[in-house]
Amino acid sequence: MLESGSPTEPPAHPGFAEAARVWARIGFLSFGGPAGQIALMHRELVDERRWISESRFLHALNYCMLLPGPEAQQLATYIGWLLHGTRGGVVAGTLFILPGFLVILGLSSAYALFQDTHWLTSLFFGLKAAVLAIVIEAVIRVGRRALKTRFALVVAGLAFAALFFFAVPFPIVVLAAGITGYLMTRLQPAHGEKAAAAAAAREALADKPSVIGANFSQETASPGRTLRVLGLWGCLWIAPFLLIGATIGFDNAYAAIGLFFSKMAVVTFGGAYAVLAYVAQQAVETYHWLKPGEMLDGLALAETTPGPLVLVLTFVGFVGAFRAPVGLDPLLSGFLGAALATWVTFIPCFLWIFLGAPYVETLRSNRALSAALSAISAAVTGVILNLALWFGLHVLFADVGRYEAGPLSVPMPDPTTLQPAALGLSLLAALLLFRLKRGVVTTLAVCACAGFLLQSV
Repeated sequence: MLESGSPTEPPAHPGFAEAARVWARIGFLSFGGPAGQIALMHRELVDERRWISESRFLHALNYCMLLPGPEAQQLATYIGWLLHGTRGGVVAGTLFILPGFLVILGLSSAYALFQDTHWLTSLFFGLKAAVLAIVIEAVIRVGRRALKTRFALVVAGLAFAALFFFAVPFPIVVLAAGITGYLMTRLQPAHGEKAAAAAAAREALADKPSVIGANFSQETASPGRTLRVLGLWGCLWIAPFLLIGATIGFDNAYAAIGLFFSKMAVVTFGGAYAVLAYVAQQAVETYHWLKPGEMLDGLALAETTPGPLVLVLTFVGFVGAFRAPVGLDPLLSGFLGAALATWVTFIPCFLWIFLGAPYVETLRSNRALSAALSAISAAVTGVILNLALWFGLHVLFADVGRYEAGPLSVPMPDPTTLQPAALGLSLLAALLLFRLKRGVVTTLAVCACAGFLLQSV
């Protein structure tokens, strides 16, 4: 797709219906976890349509990286809010997860009834290889724009090393980068002012004229607005509990699912993998929703379908309610359990964005905060590089363990499990994207078909 509008003029503000179609497209194509999803949004919204400038995109991403929950879905909500206010944010965030939710719902039903996902693995084998090329493209694009100073390069390198070699928790890496950037400005004001001026000049050069550019404004923060947002989204969050209690009481699987995943929504920093082990342990040993090993089956479903990986919780909610139907048809009970788990997982994501985004926007001109967020931008490059390598290892090798030695904890693939077909498909995807300049849809479609044929032979 060619860029819209003149290269020297911002494109026309997209209509609400047009934006909804684009958000639906992103939702259907959002494979590959946060790295692939952020790469896809960057390509669609920054490079091709110029709906948001590079600096505003990174500013929003930096904030979303600090929040619990899936950062890519929250980034879509943030940009949707910038474009069309609250309704834009609701539509963008919902369409980002709806395709994946519906697919997971269908696949969870098939899994509960037939306990077989081999056909799914064959169908989506090629998609993972294609997403790897998209993620690598994102690392290159974001790195070119975010790593313009020696300080940024050091922050990115340290962030990558902390994650890849020492398995430092994701929130600690991001917060440490932000604090470092903030302290640099406070301890060396002259250096901070010079860095801020240089950053502003770089942003002006890097940013193409966009709908959401440097001077674009949206709703402003106010105490009244804050209370309204808290009241509305807080009520939506607790509404299922009130409905459950009023109809069947609180001593049932639905109440347990709602309460447990509400807690997960508050502490899920760093995405699904950050809490996967804890959720699996609780679901198997405490609540008896799953049998040992079934959490990995759910993760396989979430990894090979569009949407955030945290949709694995939808699978857990479905299976838990399917096995404790409370007098309902098991399949209907599973649908309700999946919907409840998804609701309490993502409603808080909307709350965080609509509550905090106006304050983050008003602080864009704050030099200390901008320095903190610029450092986070650099760290994000290291984060995406770590995700790309982690994802690449799991795509190319069938068996990936970890090498542990003191504080060192490094992913270590078994060289004998290299998958030549996956390597070939990844090279094909790279050729389509980098050399032949084909779009994401074409690349995904070609690799999906090729992968299915290879697995079926």
